[in-house]
Amino acid sequence: MFNGKIITAILVVGLFTVSVAFTQSLENNWNDFLHYTKIGRLDLAASYAQTILDSAPDPIELLGLSEANPQGYAILLKVIDSEPEADLTELSEEILDIIEQGRFIRRTDPKVITQEIRRLSGTTRGQIAAVKRLQNAGEYAVVYMLDALMDNSRKEEWPNIIWALPQIGRDAIRPLAASLQTENVSIKAEIIQALGKIGYPQSLAYLKYIIEIDESDELRNLASRSIRQIDPAVLKIPAAELFHGLAENYYYHAQSLAPAEDANFANIWFWDPQGRRLYREKVDKSYFNELMAMRTCEWSLKADPGFGPAIGLWVAAYFKAEATGVSMPDYFGPGHADALVYATTAGPEYLHQALERALEDKNAYVALGVIEALATNAGEKSLFYRVGSAQPLLQALSFDDRAVRYSAAIAIAAAGPKDNFAESKIVTEILGQALGQTGEQINEDTAMWSEELADSYALSAAGAMLELALTRNPVIDLFPAQGSLINATNDKRLEIQILSGQILARLTGPDAQRSIAAMALTETNTMEVRIAAFYSLAISAKLNANLLDDEKIDAIYSLVSSQEIDPELRGAAASAYGALNLPSQKVKDLILDQARS
Repeated sequence: MFNGKIITAILVVGLFTVSVAFTQSLENNWNDFLHYTKIGRLDLAASYAQTILDSAPDPIELLGLSEANPQGYAILLKVIDSEPEADLTELSEEILDIIEQGRFIRRTDPKVITQEIRRLSGTTRGQIAAVKRLQNAGEYAVVYMLDALMDNSRKEEWPNIIWALPQIGRDAIRPLAASLQTENVSIKAEIIQALGKIGYPQSLAYLKYIIEIDESDELRNLASRSIRQIDPAVLKIPAAELFHGLAENYYYHAQSLAPAEDANFANIWFWDPQGRRLYREKVDKSYFNELMAMRTCEWSLKADPGFGPAIGLWVAAYFKAEATGVSMPDYFGPGHADALVYATTAGPEYLHQALERALEDKNAYVALGVIEALATNAGEKSLFYRVGSAQPLLQALSFDDRAVRYSAAIAIAAAGPKDNFAESKIVTEILGQALGQTGEQINEDTAMWSEELADSYALSAAGAMLELALTRNPVIDLFPAQGSLINATNDKRLEIQILSGQILARLTGPDAQRSIAAMALTETNTMEVRIAAFYSLAISAKLNANLLDDEKIDAIYSLVSSQEIDPELRGAAASAYGALNLPSQKVKDLILDQARS
C-alpha cells in the first residue's frame, strides 16, 4: 500500500500536470498547432486550433505571434487554401479572422494614431516611422490629422501634419473629400492641395465642384492647380459629369474604389458642420459601392440640378443596394422611403435610363423594380420611351429572366396601347406563358423565382388580358393566346380558371365558347367556378351567338330543367341558355316540361 508521503507526491505531480495543461500559453498552443499541421497530424492540429479559439485570444497578441513567425503564418494560409481536412480548415479560417481583427485594431487605435501625429514633429527617424504608421492607418488617420489642424494650440505641428497628409495616399481621399464641406478656408486649402498631391482621379469631381461653386478665388485657383497635377483635360468637363462618371465606377465596383479588406464593414464619411469634424457611418460591404454611387449622384445633382443621367443611375443604384437583402444603413433614418417610392416619383425618362442599364448589365432585380415603377405611373407614350435609338421596355421582352419578360409584357398590356408596334405578338405570347406558369413547373435556377411569384404573374397576366379583352384593344390581339387560355380553364387555381373564362368570352370562334361551356359543365369543378363559367358563357353567346354543339346544349338544358341542383347554379345555367338564343323548339320543351295541366 502507498504511504502518505507517496500519495501526496502523486497528487502534487498530477496537479502540476493539470496546471501546466490549463496554463499553456497562447504562444505554445500556436506553435503546437503549426507543428502538428506541418507533420500531417491533422487531428492534433485541429485540437490545438480549437484550444486557441476556446481561450478567446487577444487579437493583437495573436497578430504578434503570426508576424514573429512568417513561415508559420504561411502554413496557416496553406491550410486554408488547400483544405486538407474540413474541420481543420474551418478552425484555421477562424484563427485567421482573429489575426486580421488584430491587424485592424492596431492600425485604427486612436491612441496610436494620435501619438504618431505628435511624433511627426520629433526627430527625422521618428517622423519617417510616424508617416509609415499613419499610412497604415489610412482613412482613420485623416480624422485626427484634421482635428490637429483645427487646434490652434498645436500650430507648431501644422507644417509637419500638412506635409504628411497627402502621404496617407488613396485611402485618405474619401474622408478628405467629405471634409471639403468645412467652412474653414485655411483647412479647405490644405485639403485641396493634399488631394492634388495624392493624385488619384476619384478626387477630380470634388475639385472641379470647388472651381464651379466656391466663392473664394484662392480656393478655386488651388483646385485648378490640383486638377492639373492629376489630369488637366478634366478642367473642360463639368463637375456634374465627373461625379456621374465616379458614380458609375462605384456602381460597377471599380477595384480602385474598394474599401479596406481587413474589416467586415466599410465607412462612408460625412462632415458635421456643428462639431466641425469628420465622422463615419459603418455600412455593410455588400452594398457599400451602391451607397457611394448614390452619394456621388447626389453630388452630381448638387453641381447641376438638370443633369438627368444622375437620377437614372441613382434609382438603379438604390434598387441594386436593396437586392443585397441587407437593411438600409442607419443614416437613411427610419422614415426613409424605399427604392420603389423614388422610382415611382421619377419620370419615365429616368426610369428608362435605369432600365436600359439593368438590361445591359443583366440585372434582373433592378429591371423588375424599374418596370414595376413604370407600370404604376406610365402611359403608352411613356412606356415606349426611347433612350437614343433603343426602347428599353420592348427590349425587356427578350430578357433572359422570365420574371422580367413577364413584367414587361404585363406593363405594356396594362397601358392599353393604341398605336401598333412590331412586338405586339410577342406581348401576347409572353402573357400566355405567364398565365400558364405554375409552381410545379419551376425549373429555373434563380433565387428570384418561387411558386408564390408564379401565381402572382399568372394572376397579373390574366388581369391584363381581361382588360385588353374588355376594351377590345386594337393593337394586342389575344387570339394567339387562346390555347393558353383554354388550358387555363382546367387550372387548379380557381381565380385563374374564372379569369380565363371571362377572357375567352370576349374571343371569337367556337373553341373559346366550347371551352367555357366545358368548364361550366365539369362536375369536379367548384360551384364558384361553374357559376362564373356559365355567366361567361352568357357573355360569349351575346357577343358571338351560339357556337356550341347539340351535346353541350342538351347538357345545359338538363341543368336548367333539373330541380335537384343548386338553385344558383341552375339560375346561371338558365342565363347562359337564354343568351344562346336557341330555336323555339328548345324553349317550348322547357315550358311544357314544367306544365301541370
